[in-house]
Amino acid sequence: MLSYLAELAGSLPLLNVFRYLTFRTIGAVVTGLLISLVLGPRLINWLRLHQGKGQPIREDGPQSHLLTKKGTPTMGGLLILLSFGASTILWADWGNFYIWACLFVTFGFGLVGFSDDYRKVTKSSSKGVSGRMRLGLEFAIAGLACAGIAYVAARDGGSGTMLWLPFLKNTGIELGLFYVIFAATVVVGAGNAVNLTDGLDGLATMPVIIAAAAFAVIAYLIGNVKFADYLQIHYVAGSGELAVFCGALIGACLGFLWYNAPPAAVFMGDTGSLALGGALGSIAVVTNHEIVLAIIGGLFVLEAVSVIVQVVSFKTTGKRVFRMAPIHHHFEQKGWAEPTIVIRFWIIALMLALIGLSTLKLR
Repeated sequence: MLSYLAELAGSLPLLNVFRYLTFRTIGAVVTGLLISLVLGPRLINWLRLHQGKGQPIREDGPQSHLLTKKGTPTMGGLLILLSFGASTILWADWGNFYIWACLFVTFGFGLVGFSDDYRKVTKSSSKGVSGRMRLGLEFAIAGLACAGIAYVAARDGGSGTMLWLPFLKNTGIELGLFYVIFAATVVVGAGNAVNLTDGLDGLATMPVIIAAAAFAVIAYLIGNVKFADYLQIHYVAGSGELAVFCGALIGACLGFLWYNAPPAAVFMGDTGSLALGGALGSIAVVTNHEIVLAIIGGLFVLEAVSVIVQVVSFKTTGKRVFRMAPIHHHFEQKGWAEPTIVIRFWIIALMLALIGLSTLKLR
């Protein structure tokens, strides 16, 4: 919205700064952070008042969680969505389709997660909406958004349904109509991978911030024809605006982390984790960096794969590969302190993000 102030720069030259993507991105970070910090205490108190016993803790989870985390309010993802949404609307260009497509996925996934959290809290059970229903809704939301993204990209002269390969110069695979299915799977997979990672205080929040920062750089470079040509990467018209989207996401998550740092005063719940994963997935689709998302978000991939390996191994052989899945619980069972796991996983996330960014140049 504030980007339109640049149109008044003729009478007031100072307003010309609103033309600059970098200025609006920084503004989105600061705004998202401030809104989150201001709303945080009020929302947490409201959640605590209306949830009673707080988030139900899995009986088969680590026993320490039953003692230290029981009663902590959930649905803190509402804080992220409110501050992120307000910041994005304030600083982003309303005429950019990609902004609305990514907002649609983020809030759509957030609504699915909210329904799941609400059912858990009201029934005082760790079982929420059925898995099939959740996946069905997620694929419907992601599929609609990805189809729109592919259409707009093709209309504007972009790749549309091309899967671009990292480490290679302007090399991709034309997937045709299958691209929408593939892209939707990426978005849904990202949403659920972040959801599985959100098991310890602050564990998912900082890796999301790191991944969003990496994609802010990618979106900015790919959305600038000169930088894209210099780096010999494909240019996606209009994708640069997603840097503002990423900035709002970073600010909102930083504010939430203030209250989610150990010991957490609130959990984001599925409301937050599904929304954040969906946001990252949709950004990757717009920038045609779906494969690079698996590198930058490698920590989320590791968490998801650990669950898949555990389930497959137990069903086929009756044996467990890990003491407990997702893998962060495995290290808890080995005696690692929660802050140790969280900080080490943050370091891994940072290193993977740097590797993912290197694909912009290593071609």
